[in-house]
Amino acid sequence: MKILVLAPQPFMTPRGTPIAVQMLLQTLSARGDRMDVITFADGEDIEIENCRLFRVPALPGTQNVAPGFSLKKLISDLVMFPMVCWRLLRHRYDLVLAVEESAYMAMVLRPIFRVPYIFDIDSSIPEQINDKYKLPRPIRGCLTAMEKATARHAVGVIACCTALGTLAREYAPDVPVQVLEDVTMLANPLVAPGSMRPEEPVIMYIGNLESYQGVGLLLEAMARLDPATTPARLVIVGGALHHIEQYRQRAAQLGIADHVTFLGPKPVTELGRHLQTATITASPRTQGRNTPMKIYSYLDSGRPLIATRLPTHTQVLDDEIAMLVEPEPEAMADGLRALLSDPALRTRLASAAGARVAAEFTPTAYRRKLSAFMETEILPRLRPSRPVA
Repeated sequence: MKILVLAPQPFMTPRGTPIAVQMLLQTLSARGDRMDVITFADGEDIEIENCRLFRVPALPGTQNVAPGFSLKKLISDLVMFPMVCWRLLRHRYDLVLAVEESAYMAMVLRPIFRVPYIFDIDSSIPEQINDKYKLPRPIRGCLTAMEKATARHAVGVIACCTALGTLAREYAPDVPVQVLEDVTMLANPLVAPGSMRPEEPVIMYIGNLESYQGVGLLLEAMARLDPATTPARLVIVGGALHHIEQYRQRAAQLGIADHVTFLGPKPVTELGRHLQTATITASPRTQGRNTPMKIYSYLDSGRPLIATRLPTHTQVLDDEIAMLVEPEPEAMADGLRALLSDPALRTRLASAAGARVAAEFTPTAYRRKLSAFMETEILPRLRPSRPVA
């Protein structure tokens, strides 16, 4: 097939959705599909066979688009729209694969250019915006209606987690939905924890520092640990400079600045090297429906995971493979104390987590699910009048 892929993110950058888009493109390329990709100005050019990249012009003030809704993202989307129209006008595509809000463009343009689209939903846009801005009910209702219509008019939906898959089925019961969980990004087994022997136990968080990630909650929990009886160091990898400064100041206010290290952004290729130094991995997320991509690498790291007991985590995690705690500072602190004081518990959780990843969350499983979805659900639904090349 010839597919137009709409990826309204900085691509390629080492964070959740762009990494998921890269795996999607690589899988479709291996099937023999040919793709034109329209994406934002930021990002590293990467070579993927059968794939051409077209970037939105780099307008002043639109660089460094952060995750989530923002004015920068909205402007880039508006500039992206005529590019989509132009390519649909000039080229014959069998399918549009639209990631996140670009599916709204695909829905509007489908009656004009008669090209069906897949809605790749990595997060619920109404929920994401409401979590950040607390929208009035009428506005949120309007956005939800738009998202529902986008799912109902799609030829298929790809969701990155069970919760979003359930949401898509509620929106559009007659549209096929495929849940494609993210996978571990660790290519090789890590060194056993004991062989690293850091000076003190390391609690490690990796990811962006947006408020929904719950890094503030993690700092509050650290402040409740007594260094004399429960020594530990919190190492935070990732984040924009202004967020790092914000949380550095918060750590100082809590009196734990000497026990927190900020390493800043690091390449995904160094993920394994940093996890080797961890004693415990942490995902303190407090908002959101989708499962953080880092969860799968955490589970594959050979280190135990502590995470908040919220749907964003519990659709993948359970008490057999992770220390799940309520999203409160004292509960998080209690979970950290339990893990830091009990090596056997750490080993049991890490071993069970590794086995779960090997069974369910590997690149092989991802490719198998996507290929089967395209062959059994999408291809039969494409209009017969459009020959598949």
